[in-house]
Amino acid sequence: MLRRLALAIALAGVPGLLLAEQQAPSTRADLIGVYQQALENNADLAAARADYLARKEVVPQARSGLLPQLNGGASLSDSKTELDQPSVSLERSGTLYQASLSQALFRADRWFQLQAAKAVSEQAALQLTSVEQNLILQSAEAYFAVLRAQDGLAASRAEEAALKRHYDQANYRFEVGLSDRTEVLEAQSSYDTARANRILAERLVEDAFQALATLTNRDYSFVEGMRHTLPINPPAPNDAKAWVDTAMQRNLDLQASQYAVTGAEETLRQRKAGHAPTVDLVAQYQKGDNDRLGFTNSPFTTLGGAHLGGDVEQQSIGVQLNIPLSTGGLTSSQVRESYQRLNQTEQLRESLRRQVVQNTRDFHRAVNTDVAQVSARKQAIVSSQSALEATELGYEVGTRNIVDVLDAQRQLYLAVRLYNNTRYDYILNHLRLKRSAGILSPADLQDLESFLKPDYNPDQDFLPPGLAPSLRSRQGE
Repeated sequence: MLRRLALAIALAGVPGLLLAEQQAPSTRADLIGVYQQALENNADLAAARADYLARKEVVPQARSGLLPQLNGGASLSDSKTELDQPSVSLERSGTLYQASLSQALFRADRWFQLQAAKAVSEQAALQLTSVEQNLILQSAEAYFAVLRAQDGLAASRAEEAALKRHYDQANYRFEVGLSDRTEVLEAQSSYDTARANRILAERLVEDAFQALATLTNRDYSFVEGMRHTLPINPPAPNDAKAWVDTAMQRNLDLQASQYAVTGAEETLRQRKAGHAPTVDLVAQYQKGDNDRLGFTNSPFTTLGGAHLGGDVEQQSIGVQLNIPLSTGGLTSSQVRESYQRLNQTEQLRESLRRQVVQNTRDFHRAVNTDVAQVSARKQAIVSSQSALEATELGYEVGTRNIVDVLDAQRQLYLAVRLYNNTRYDYILNHLRLKRSAGILSPADLQDLESFLKPDYNPDQDFLPPGLAPSLRSRQGE
């Protein structure tokens, strides 16, 4: 669609092209913007909406069986009658008009079918809402996957630059006779590994941006990063049972499963009602040639002494009772099937309930673990930086070798990656906890939006301000 639009503008001339450039969508993204684009363009959500609109039609379809049914029709036919005694041959053509009206007076099966349809419609509405709520989480996961990948790339670049310095230093020491060839090879191996890791990190960034484009149907080249000032607090309330109780009441998938059980119960009642009699009000009107209405079309036939000829009108109204005596076992089989379908939906509901309880408790523990880990990982960077500086000093005075220095260097950047990963894990696990409890909303993204940094630079901002300044200052060397 966009390509055809661009081609049309190009054919219109330069002014049109300039207009297209002015109206081109921005390649910058913030969290709320990504979510809004996903709402408008996500194909899975559009499919879910179409499925809901289709499934809600089961209600008027089921209700129609309880409403008056009116039919009308007409037919044209030719008839020929031959008699041997006396030898008579008559040919006639006639038209028959007919209309019929029926109204269900007692149809238990259709009533229960309507109740089942209503349950199915409610289930479809909840499932659509669940998809919409899940899109909030998907938007956050895709967005923070980009930030995670960018921070990982920044750490890989910094590590590569640091190990390149060690490699150059080892070469220099070897050239002036202060070390042997082994140190050079050790440093080169670490540097080559870091370079390979940086290449992989670049691909992961591109993959993350591609996943974001798949979700929103828009290409981005920049996303606003998360400030390190984001509060890292335990979930409120910090009580797993309270979260589970909320989930039991508000989890959308669990509510939808309850309507699935209700629909199966009503379907079972509908099948059982197949054994019950039915009562209908039936009215009929017919007008046409007398032989089309069941009378003999002959000049010698009379009814009550009156000769029958020409058109006849017939009207009738009555109550029709139908008692099902045998359907060859069909109704009984359908009842047995419905019993098993009900059992299936009940077991699926129970399985889902257990899964919701597990997920809620797991995410609650995960958030609390992340809270403790963020602080510990942050301190680990400080400790690793101090250990690296001490190891480098020991290497200069001859008490440590190059392997010790390289290990300390790798440990430092491992601590950096773990810190950033834990920070993003905390954000996403907190959203997942709310999703499991059924209380996730766009307002949660809005709260995170206030901590985004519009001028975020991964190469400078992948570390907290004031932490390990030597790491930043060495990146550009």
